[in-house]
Order: sequence, then C-alpha cells, then structure tokens
Amino acid sequence: MDILLEYCATEIIVKKSRFIAELFPIETQAEARDVLKNQKQKYADAAHVVHAFVCGLEGQISGMSDDGEPSGTAGRPAYDVLKGRNLTNLILTITRYFGGTLLGTGGLVKAYGDAAREVLDKAKTERYIPKISFCFKAPYEVYEGIKRSIALFPLTNAKEEFLERVGFQAEIPLEHKENLSAIIKDVSKAMVTVEFL
Repeated sequence: MDILLEYCATEIIVKKSRFIAELFPIETQAEARDVLKNQKQKYADAAHVVHAFVCGLEGQISGMSDDGEPSGTAGRPAYDVLKGRNLTNLILTITRYFGGTLLGTGGLVKAYGDAAREVLDKAKTERYIPKISFCFKAPYEVYEGIKRSIALFPLTNAKEEFLERVGFQAEIPLEHKENLSAIIKDVSKAMVTVEFL
C-alpha cells in the first residue's frame, strides 16, 4: 500500500458548483475525525463537506459520509477512488459550494469521483514501510564509529544533540531494527544500548 506524503488540494467546477478536494495524511481514525471537524468549521458556509478515509497497515480502518447529499452519491464514489489507488493513512474531503443547478444522482457520482481522481493524480505518495523510532546516547569517543556504521541504514528524521554525551534519534524501517541494534552494540563494544520508542 502507498501513503500520502503531504497535504494536497485541487478544485473543479461542475455546472457552477465548486468541488474543493483536499487530501490530508493521517495515522488514526481519531486524526481523521479531527481533520473533518476542522474542515466543517473552515467551510461552514458550504453546502456539503463530504469525506472518505482509510488508515491502518492494511487499510483495514475506513469510513465515509455523504454529508447530506443523496445516499451513495458522494462519500462512496470518493471512497471507491481511494481504495482503487491502494492507499492508506489519509483522509479525502470534498467541499461543495452549490452553483444553483441540480446534478442528479448520476451527475453527483461523476462529480465527486472526478474531484477525488483529480486530487489523487496530483498527490505525492510513497510505498508504506512500517518504521520505528529509536534513540541512544554515546560517548564522544565511540560516536563517530557508530555514525559511520548507521549511515548505511535508510534512516529518516535524524537528530543529533551534543551534550555530555552525544544523543541521537531517528526512524528506521522496522525490518532493520535487530540489525541496527546489533551493529551499534558491536561498534561501541557494548557501551551503547539502543532504545526503541
């Protein structure tokens, strides 16, 4: 499955109705609820704020709402587009400002589906790799050796802190956890222990 890397938005006009599609990265259903609440406040003057979300390692947690549009004409087409792209950990909101012309059920399904496709075509995604955060504190005399050894791993969000000892924290793909721990222990001659968060 793929995940969304950053917020993304597009807008389409269908028979004078504005459809603002926005994607937000999330990790939990609670985060999805928070995003939706904020969107409803931000667009309090809109006719509808439809949403669909998917989260979890296998995309096993999901939900959608038509937000007052006829049943199955808004949330479901948006959700189907999300699922069709094999994505997880994101929420899609589509805000509609009514333009005065009724679109009918078929027209609504097409408009919401098109809005979802449009924003997903623009979105930046990457393969979902489960990661774990870790940290350690090392004496200065062994830190350089550790640093060279762990540079071979695909680390992200690395931070160093130079105090009495060097503090280091980063994220690493879960599959490298044991190997990283063993290498740090070996290079530091068991002076440094990795803590996984």
